[in-house]
Amino acid sequence: VNTRKHPLRIPPPSEKDWQKEDEEDFFLLDPDRKRDVLPQPFRMINKLVMQVFESAMEIIERREMLREAQKLKVQPKKCFPTAEFQVTGRANCLAVSGKYIFVGLPMGLSAFNMCDFKDVCAWNAAKTEICAIHASDLGNECHVLLAVDEMGLAWLFCFHRESFLLIKMLNEVEDISQRSTCVEVVLSRGGDYAGILLQGNTKAWLEIYQLPKDSWLTEMEKMAESAEAAEELACSERRSSCSSEVGTFLLQELPVSAIQADVELDPPVLLLTVRPPKPITGTSFKGPLDALKEVDDGSMLGLGYNHLIKDSQWELQEAIFCSTYQEYLEAEGVTKEEIPRYATFHFLLPSRILVGPEIEVQPDIPVGIGVHWDGNHNFCLYLLNHSVKANSDLKPDVVWPCAAPIACSAVSSCSRYLALAGEDATITIWDKHLGYPLSVTAILEERFIRSIHFL
Repeated sequence: VNTRKHPLRIPPPSEKDWQKEDEEDFFLLDPDRKRDVLPQPFRMINKLVMQVFESAMEIIERREMLREAQKLKVQPKKCFPTAEFQVTGRANCLAVSGKYIFVGLPMGLSAFNMCDFKDVCAWNAAKTEICAIHASDLGNECHVLLAVDEMGLAWLFCFHRESFLLIKMLNEVEDISQRSTCVEVVLSRGGDYAGILLQGNTKAWLEIYQLPKDSWLTEMEKMAESAEAAEELACSERRSSCSSEVGTFLLQELPVSAIQADVELDPPVLLLTVRPPKPITGTSFKGPLDALKEVDDGSMLGLGYNHLIKDSQWELQEAIFCSTYQEYLEAEGVTKEEIPRYATFHFLLPSRILVGPEIEVQPDIPVGIGVHWDGNHNFCLYLLNHSVKANSDLKPDVVWPCAAPIACSAVSSCSRYLALAGEDATITIWDKHLGYPLSVTAILEERFIRSIHFL
C-alpha cells in the first residue's frame, strides 16, 4: 500500500526550468526569432557593442544639455578693432592722454592722434628703449609724460603742439657707478605730482616730485604765440617775395625750430624722500621719560621704535623661540630679516585722516601718499607739505598696522576707499575718509593675492 506522507501540492520548479537572463522579456520576442539567436561568443560581442553604443548616446545627450544651457547664458559681446596704426618695431608700452596715444618703442617714443590714427611726432634722440610710460593731461593741449628706459632711467617729457620737450632725467648723475635704477613710476591724476621708486646697490628709496605745471602752461602759451607770430611773418615774406619752394619751406620751419630749442621749462621740485623702515632693535632710552619725549602728542600709532625692550630681552626671546620650534625652523630654513627693496605707493586726495576740516584744500589735488613696503605690516601715510630737515629720516603722519604683511593694495578712483590684501589671503576695505574698515574678506587657504583692483 502506498501511503502519502505530505499533503498534495504543486512541486517546485527544477533548475532546468529557471528563467534565463536573456529570456526575461521572452513574451515580447517573436516566436520565429528563437531560431535566429546568436551563439555564445557572438552574443557577448553583441552585448559589448550595445554597451558602447549606449555610453556614446549618454555622452551625446549630456553634451547637448550643456550646449543648451550655454545658449541660455548671457554671451559676452565680441569686440573687433575699429582702426589700427602701424609702429616702427615692437610696441613695449602705451599710455593715453587726451586725444593722443603715446607708445614706447625700442628706439624712443611715438605719439599718435586718435582721430586719424596717424603718427604725429616721434622722439629718439637718446636711442634708448622705452619700457614703461605714464601720461597725464595738463590742459591747453599740453601733456606730461614720465617714461622709464631699459637702463632704469626716468625721463620727464612735456608734449605740446605735436612735439616732445625733454624736461629732465630724474635719476641722472655724473658718476655712472653711483646711478640708481628706477623700478616703478607713478604720475598723479592731473599731473601735479610724480613719484619714482629707486634702487641702489644695497638700498631703496622713494622720491616724490612736485611738477610746476602752471609755469609750464605759461611757457607753452608764450611758445604758441611766438610760433604764430613767426608763421605770420613767414606768410608775409612769402607773399612779398617770389622765392622758390625750398626757400619758402626754410622760412616756415626755421623760426619754429629755433623757438622750440630756446624753450627751457622749470625742473620738478623734490618734495619727499621716503626710505624703508629699519628693523626694530633694542632700546636706546634710559627710562620711560626719554621714550615719552620722542612721542609727539600720542594721537597716532608709530612704527614701534619708541619702546623700552633691551637687546638682551630680544636675544632671550629669540633663543626661546628657536629652541621651542627648532625642528620646524631646520625643515623650512630661517632667513634673516632684511631691509625691503620694493614698495607700492598711491597718491591720495584730501580726507579727514590726512587733513583736518579746518584746512582748505582743493578736492582734486593730492595732499598725501600711501606707502607699504614688501614684507611690512604697516601702511604709512605721508603729507606732501612736509618741511623735512637735512639728514633726518621722514616719519609717517599716519600708520595703519595690519595683522599680516601687506601683499598688495589698491585705491578707488574717488580715492576714498583703500583695499589692503595681506599675505594671509585676507582683503580689508578701508574708508579712508573716516578711517575705519568697512569689510574683511578671507580667501581660501594656501592662496596668495598678487594684485587687487577696484572696478
